[in-house]
Amino acid sequence: LIIASLTICAILVFFIVPLTIVFFIYLTNILLLIYQRNNELKADPLSDVWDSVRKTIASFWDIYARIWHGYELHGVKNLPEGPGILVYYHGAIPIDYLYFLSRLFLWKKRLCLSVADHFVFRLPGLRLLLAVTGVIPGTREECLVALKNGYLVSISPGGVREALFSDESYQLMWGNRKGFAQVALEAKVPIIPMYTQNVREGYRMFKERRFFRQLYESTRLPFTPPYGGLPVKFRTYIGKPIPYDPNITAEELVEKVTLSSCCVNFVSPTPLITLIIIMITEMMKISLSFQTKTAVQALISKHQTIPGSIWKALLERFDKRRK
Repeated sequence: LIIASLTICAILVFFIVPLTIVFFIYLTNILLLIYQRNNELKADPLSDVWDSVRKTIASFWDIYARIWHGYELHGVKNLPEGPGILVYYHGAIPIDYLYFLSRLFLWKKRLCLSVADHFVFRLPGLRLLLAVTGVIPGTREECLVALKNGYLVSISPGGVREALFSDESYQLMWGNRKGFAQVALEAKVPIIPMYTQNVREGYRMFKERRFFRQLYESTRLPFTPPYGGLPVKFRTYIGKPIPYDPNITAEELVEKVTLSSCCVNFVSPTPLITLIIIMITEMMKISLSFQTKTAVQALISKHQTIPGSIWKALLERFDKRRK
């Protein structure tokens, strides 16, 4: 009877904590709606007018992060003063990323815009919260505008697929995604790698993958239920930036090759030259994407026990040394 009771309690905890997080997220949106109505706000959701309520929300999540996960943030000095693209590993539930956003705002009063999957914008009742916290669909144009306006922009190339189907081995599931590299080259901004230690020990997905993988690939919706919520240690590490190299931008390359062609042949660039430009640009994107993936993997290798261990992650709550 005792074993059965403990088993039921464990099961309840493993599913109740993720649901509690969802509840708190919706509660946060209700708080924003009340704030908006009481102050009759119609301002741009990204404007400073919302900073007081942002601070309240960030403080709540930061307290939650400290109590439940003993959350730590390291490497903030690696963030540029101006715009940049943060690239990170996507956990089963990106609660660690929410902790990062909260602490960044409290420490630096900086808003980092977040690229999210399209299904997020179909979730009912979260429109104002998404707008005020800077969650965007992440089209190339939107990202370029955000970077031009001086914002940090974050993206997880693995996205929902990585959240659902990566595991305690912490395998990056980026596929052929390199759009972030194209945006970084066009915007002339650095890329900053980021990773949270033990994020897979905090929350996990079920091992049975085939059915859920087929369901996801056909619908692009995350039907796989997460579980977990144990108070394991979370530490987010921000790596050194991969700087923008002014000598290899696609835009300047096109200008130089075009000018050279016109001077020599007195005609517009030939299709061959255009093809070469396209190929070189693609190689630049692949190279930058590879550098970023290597940097994120390096953070995982340095700070994460692989395969991840829930017991070790729990014990790290009592170990004050940085890993």
